[in-house]
Amino acid sequence: MSDLEVQAELAVRSSQSFRPRRLGVAEGVAGLLALLLLIAAVAPQFLAPGDPLVIDPLAAFSPPTFAHGFGTDESGRDIYTRVVHGTQYSLVIGIAATAIGLGLGVMLGTLAGMLGPIVDFTVNRVLEVLFAFPGLLLALLFILVFGPGVATATIAVGLSTAPGYARIIRAQLIAVRGAAFVEAATVLGRTRWQILVRHILPNTLAPLFVLATLGVGQAIVWAATLSYLGLGAEPPTAEWGAMLSAGRTYITSAWWMSFFPGLFIVLTAVTATVLGRSIDRRMRHA
Repeated sequence: MSDLEVQAELAVRSSQSFRPRRLGVAEGVAGLLALLLLIAAVAPQFLAPGDPLVIDPLAAFSPPTFAHGFGTDESGRDIYTRVVHGTQYSLVIGIAATAIGLGLGVMLGTLAGMLGPIVDFTVNRVLEVLFAFPGLLLALLFILVFGPGVATATIAVGLSTAPGYARIIRAQLIAVRGAAFVEAATVLGRTRWQILVRHILPNTLAPLFVLATLGVGQAIVWAATLSYLGLGAEPPTAEWGAMLSAGRTYITSAWWMSFFPGLFIVLTAVTATVLGRSIDRRMRHA
C-alpha cells in the first residue's frame, strides 16, 4: 500500500473523541428532571400509585393539601396522579413525533443533497411550499383532513417538523461532501453509497441528534397545544394538554387545575433544551 493510500485510510478512520467535562448546575438539574420524567413515563405507579381516572365527587376542587399535593379537579381526581401518568402520553407523543419528523427529514435531505441538481431543485421547491405554512398550522391542516386523535396529532406534529430537519440535513450533506475524509474514501475506491452510509451520514447526523433533543420539547408543546384545542388527546385522558383544556374553565376558582400541567410542560421543554445545548457544547469542544 502506498503512502497516499495509508494516509487516506487513516483519514477515513479518524474520529473525534469526547473530552470529559464537568457538569454544570443547570445540566445536573436537567439530568435529574429527565430521569424523573423517564421513570414517570415507564413506571408511573412507582411515583403515583393511584388511578388517574378514579373520581371522588366529594373531594372536587380541593386545593393543594397534604392529601392531594397538586389539588383535585372538578371530578375529584388527584391532579398529581394525573400529571405523573400524563408524562407517558406527552413523552411518547413528543419522541414519536420527533422520530417521524427526523426520519422524513433525513430521507428528503439525503435525496436533495445526493441525487443531483434536478432532484435537489424539486425537493427544495416542496420544502419551500411547506415552509410557507407555520408548523402548527400545517399540523392543524393535517388533523382537519384526517380527524383528531392522539395518533393523528403525533403524525401531524412530526410532519410539521420534517421540513426543518430536511433543510438542515441537506446543508450538512453538501458541506460534508467536500471534506477531506470523503476525498480520502474516494481515493480508496469506495463506492458512492458506501461513502454516503459509512462516512457522510454519520458525520451529518450528529448535529441532528442535538436538534432532535431540542425538538422533543417543541413537539411536546405542540402536541399539548393540539390537545388543548381539542384536537389531540380528549378528556378524561391524563394528558397535559387535555388537562390544561379542562382546567381553563375554572382558572379563576381552581388555578391548580391548569398550573401544574402547564408547569410540567414548561419543565419538560426546558429540560430538553438544556440537555440538547449541553450535548451540542460537548460535541463542539470534543
